[in-house]
Amino acid sequence: MGEGIFVDRAVIEVAAGTGGSGAEAFRREKGTPRGGPSGGDGGRGGDVVLVTDPQLSTLLDFSYRRHYRAERGQHGGGNNRTGRSGADRVVSVPPGTTVRDAGTSEFMGELLAANDRVVVARGGRGGRGNARFASSRNQAPTRWEPGAEGEARRIELELRLIADVGLVGEPNAGKSTLLSSVSAARPKVADYPFTTLVPSLGVVHLPDFRSFVLADIPGIIEGAHEGKGLGLRFLRHVERTRTLVYLIPADSSDPQAEYGRLRSELRSHSRALAAREHCLVVSKMDLVDPGEAAPRIEAPDAWGSFAVSAVTRRGLDELCEALWRRTRPR
Repeated sequence: MGEGIFVDRAVIEVAAGTGGSGAEAFRREKGTPRGGPSGGDGGRGGDVVLVTDPQLSTLLDFSYRRHYRAERGQHGGGNNRTGRSGADRVVSVPPGTTVRDAGTSEFMGELLAANDRVVVARGGRGGRGNARFASSRNQAPTRWEPGAEGEARRIELELRLIADVGLVGEPNAGKSTLLSSVSAARPKVADYPFTTLVPSLGVVHLPDFRSFVLADIPGIIEGAHEGKGLGLRFLRHVERTRTLVYLIPADSSDPQAEYGRLRSELRSHSRALAAREHCLVVSKMDLVDPGEAAPRIEAPDAWGSFAVSAVTRRGLDELCEALWRRTRPR
């Protein structure tokens, strides 16, 4: 995903099916006034339903198609035949998708696990046929009902990555390089700021069939929560992670201040996110002299502190084992 087009927001139009109309019909039976009413009910209109598809990882498809309509119900028929209900329109979305009404911002649901379903537009009921209106006073009713209109609305889809561990750091902190070193993910890496333009997911495999999912979040800079740089758009992608990794490069001019900026940016975006448990990782240890200790950073809230090099693989095994233990249900 690191090298593809990542789309994490889309607004689409959905319209459920209109219900079929009831029928006006009469049986042709001797001795029954006007043959007796036999108009059947109309069928129900189809719903528009969002369903999780684990094979999807982006909302890109909605950039090309924005209108989704379910099938209308069929009209009722004679001999009390009920019209066929309209087919639902099933729309696939990636795991981690939240749904809101675009007009009112009403939260409609979220889709996390495979085959989760959210009905975003309900089909109209079918109208009643004239057989429904027969009574002792009116044995030959001509009354029937049209089908009800299906719901129609604009909805906003937002994708938030689902990962066990989220990497948080300023541009060029080494997040993409770390991700590519411990997993099969291949995010684009280059020696200039804002290398990562999209979030990337990688599965870290450990011995004994153990694994966890690691997310590389695009570089955060001071003021990201105000829309500066790339941080604002992607800060929300770390909200579902079990634990965070604050990555500080060993060659930082002021490691303590850099750690403070990262903490401040997350706090500005979400206090709940800032309270998420985290560890501190000093990266790029290959850039310091052999035998030199990692820069000292005061991080009293961190559950652990590590020094690693993605180039020499120093400390990577220890870090991955610690992250796996930390992401297991406790």
